[in-house]
Amino acid sequence: MSLSASSILIVDDDPIVVDSMAEYLAGLGYLTATARGGAEALQMIRDAETPSGGRPPRPFAVLVTDVSMPDIDGLELIRTVRKSHRDIVPVVITGYGTIEAAVKAIRVGAIDYLTKPLVDEELRIAVEKALQQHALLAENENLRSQLDQRYGLDNIVGADERMRRIYGVVEAVAPSKTTVLMCGESGTGKSLIARAIHRQSPRASGPFVEISCGSIPETLLESELFGHQRGAFTGAHADKPGKFLTAHGGTLFLDEINSASPGMQLKLLRVLQERSFEPVGSNETIEVDVRVILASNQPLEDLVANGDFRQDLYYRINVVMIQLPPLRERIADIPLLAAHFLDKKSSEAGKQVTGFTDEATAALQGYLFPGNVRELENIVERAVVLTRATRIDVADLPPNVIDNSTGRLLPQVPGVLSPDGPYRPMPLREALEEPEKQIILTALEANEWNRQQTADDLGINRTTLYKKIKQYGLEALGRAG
Repeated sequence: MSLSASSILIVDDDPIVVDSMAEYLAGLGYLTATARGGAEALQMIRDAETPSGGRPPRPFAVLVTDVSMPDIDGLELIRTVRKSHRDIVPVVITGYGTIEAAVKAIRVGAIDYLTKPLVDEELRIAVEKALQQHALLAENENLRSQLDQRYGLDNIVGADERMRRIYGVVEAVAPSKTTVLMCGESGTGKSLIARAIHRQSPRASGPFVEISCGSIPETLLESELFGHQRGAFTGAHADKPGKFLTAHGGTLFLDEINSASPGMQLKLLRVLQERSFEPVGSNETIEVDVRVILASNQPLEDLVANGDFRQDLYYRINVVMIQLPPLRERIADIPLLAAHFLDKKSSEAGKQVTGFTDEATAALQGYLFPGNVRELENIVERAVVLTRATRIDVADLPPNVIDNSTGRLLPQVPGVLSPDGPYRPMPLREALEEPEKQIILTALEANEWNRQQTADDLGINRTTLYKKIKQYGLEALGRAG
């Protein structure tokens, strides 16, 4: 953005003062407008955002205002403007140069405070500083928008019923400070969910700090989380802030919490309860304001039962539980996710790849994806790089996908892809019935037909499970077993 092309609104009830400032700033190359009071200024700000006479809108970047005016004083004008136009940077001018007046001006959002009679050089410096602040605000808003696009809830793709319930939990829990625990296999998207919670929370403007506890040696994990003092151990040549302090005012995501040692679990329990800690080698207690989200790629209740995870810590972090299903149980989501990644990766590669052949889609839906969503993204990226066609075909997929595709959708769901001929469309609801039946049957058999446990595992209530068992005629299989 060219600073000289930015628009500045000057407000003062003294016509000589306002015209003098406008003339001086216009001489420096700035676009200026003047108002003789607060009410007129508010109207001009609204009008500046509306196209007129075929010209695009030109919102104001800087507001230079007097304090003492008959209709609306300058401080009240700034308060009103800041409620709906936080990108307009105010500069205050007044004939009463007291410390108390300066403090009031800064508290309502003014970036600078000038006293009359004005010195041209002081006005120029104040306006330049305000314009730099305006440019910084615009850049931050652009980055925030990019983060929302990348990590917002809208970017989490999936029509699976369990995923829709997860979206609802994310929206419900985001505004609170509640600790969230996510469980699921590696690659199921736990980091993406954690970022979505952060982006929708009141802490969105604060830091999001992520650390994988399983990727850091036990001897270094404490220092990484809590920081250390210089000389605390060999190699500690300087003080280092830990992740908890770095995340102050924001969100800390602790992934693979299941890998933490018993000693580290005890330290985490304390900081979660008291929101305070001591860096390694220091006796100074540091208090932090951090929202903590944790994730595990192993069932923590099993680790608790085996004595490998502290029960008190488990109950402390298990306030809101989000269970992410593996991709192999979200068969209907595979084409949606594949299309999402295809659009992203083809754009990044500068290629026009528009879709998948029916055979490639069937192969993907028949693959069990041990690496889950992360593996699917890598597969699509590889296919985009290698293909010379406008659609991804089976030959563009990795050999392990083709070799290990179960073909589970070919015979059971003839509407998806018939082995005897071309693709024949059928209603989506019918196409999804067989995969749903197989998922329910597999869960029932795994739980030895314990219906309550099966319902819990599938994330549905027992009444719904009974209806599904009856709908798919599974009672006979249960009795036979």
